[in-house]
Amino acid sequence: MKNKKITKWEPEDFELEMTTVWSFPKRGDWATHDAKWRGNWSPYIPRNIILRYSNEGDLVLDQFAGGGTTLVESKLLNRNIIGVDVNDAALKRCREKVDFEHESANGKVSIHKGDARNLEFISNESIDLICTHPPYANIIHYSEGMDIPNDLSNFGIRKFLEEMKSVASESYRVLKKGKFCAVLMGDTRQKGHIIPMSFEVMKIFESAGFKTKEIIIKEQHNCKATGYWKTNSVKYNFLLIAHEYLFIFKKM
Repeated sequence: MKNKKITKWEPEDFELEMTTVWSFPKRGDWATHDAKWRGNWSPYIPRNIILRYSNEGDLVLDQFAGGGTTLVESKLLNRNIIGVDVNDAALKRCREKVDFEHESANGKVSIHKGDARNLEFISNESIDLICTHPPYANIIHYSEGMDIPNDLSNFGIRKFLEEMKSVASESYRVLKKGKFCAVLMGDTRQKGHIIPMSFEVMKIFESAGFKTKEIIIKEQHNCKATGYWKTNSVKYNFLLIAHEYLFIFKKM
């Protein structure tokens, strides 16, 4: 990325979100951001979380680093960050995405291959903010064709939720008291009925000791009721899921 000319380093006319409904029709294309990693979140989301729930020089954790969006935003906003992922392809992309220099981007990025269920290389109560976007069970198989048995995107809903208990426990362990943990989760549908995975995850984090501070509805803009999906939505009488939930938890 050092050889790629970047002309825009921040979003235009950025304003911090003030309500519990967030909508970003333009997903964000500043710095090294792009939409080439399937399912990655808009950089507006971590930017809002980082600015509201941390300070410059803080240490951020994203244990599902994926496409590297949170890492880029942390570097730009002068937060240090630890990015973790089990997938070598994700780690390669993360390294490429943070490989830039800018005079006002002084956050330090540390990238580790690891499992979100076991963060043994991170000390107790050493993290100032967790800002992460886990897979939604096996809706997207991020390691398809690769031998990564501990990738949570290989697991069905029941197994995924069981393993998220370890993720929540480790998140609680490494986070400092009084600090925040932000998790974006979505739902799915089986046999015409909604499966509220997001609220199951919320309850798992609460059971680990967190207190829910905010529930934010994040609108999705890639759910067009046209063609195949429009026909089947009417034929089988179901609504297209066009939102996700962003949970802000606090460690009391």
